[in-house]
Amino acid sequence: MDKVVLKATKRDVLGKQVKALRRAGQLPAVIYGRHVEPISISLELHGATLALSKVTSSSLVTIDVEGTEYFALVREKQRDFIKGNLKHIDFLALDMTEKIRTKVRLHFMGVSSAVKEYSAVLVHRIEAFEVECLPNDLPERINVDITSLKEIGNSIRVHDIATPENVTILADADDIVIIATLAKEEAVEEGAVVAGAEVAAPGISVDRGKKEEEAAPEKKKK
Repeated sequence: MDKVVLKATKRDVLGKQVKALRRAGQLPAVIYGRHVEPISISLELHGATLALSKVTSSSLVTIDVEGTEYFALVREKQRDFIKGNLKHIDFLALDMTEKIRTKVRLHFMGVSSAVKEYSAVLVHRIEAFEVECLPNDLPERINVDITSLKEIGNSIRVHDIATPENVTILADADDIVIIATLAKEEAVEEGAVVAGAEVAAPGISVDRGKKEEEAAPEKKKK
C-alpha cells in the first residue's frame, strides 16, 4: 500500500467545544505513545476519512503536525452512532528503532476443495496473530492459503503459515488456525468463528492515553 501521510495542526479546543470543530469540517484526534506526551490535533475530516479507509489496524501512517512527523498506528476510531462519520481518532506514536507487539489480521485466500466437494464448513480458530517486530517490518496482513484444506478434518496450523521476514509470531506453533469440519461438528464448536464473521479490531500492547475530551473539566455555569 502507498504511504499514507496525514496533515494535522495542533489544537487548544477541548471538551464539548470540539463540536464546533466538527461542524467546521475538522476531525479531532490525539497522538500519544511511550515516548510522546499526548498531543491534541485536528485533521481535515474529508481527506482523513478517505485516507484512513485504506489502512488496517497494523498499517503505519505518517502524521505531519505543522512540519513535525510522527509515525503511528491507528489505535481507535470513534464514529457518530447515527451518521457513521468519524468523530475522533487515537493515534499511537511509535519509535522506529524499538520493536513493538501488536496483532495482525489473517487474510484467508484461495479455494478449499473440502468446501467445494464435501460441503465442509471452515471454522476459524484464530483470526489474528500477535507479532513482534520493528515498525517498518510490520505487515498489514498475513496471508493464509486455504487450498490445502482438501478433505474433512484437514487443518492449517500456525507452523504451516509462512512468516513474514523479520517478524516473530507469538503463538504456539501447533495451534490450529482453521479447520474443515462437517456442518454438525461446526455447530458444537465452542467459541468458533465461521468464515465471513466480523471480529473485534486487534489491540496493541501499549497503555492507551486518556482522551483530552474525557479529561477536560467542564466550566461551571454562572
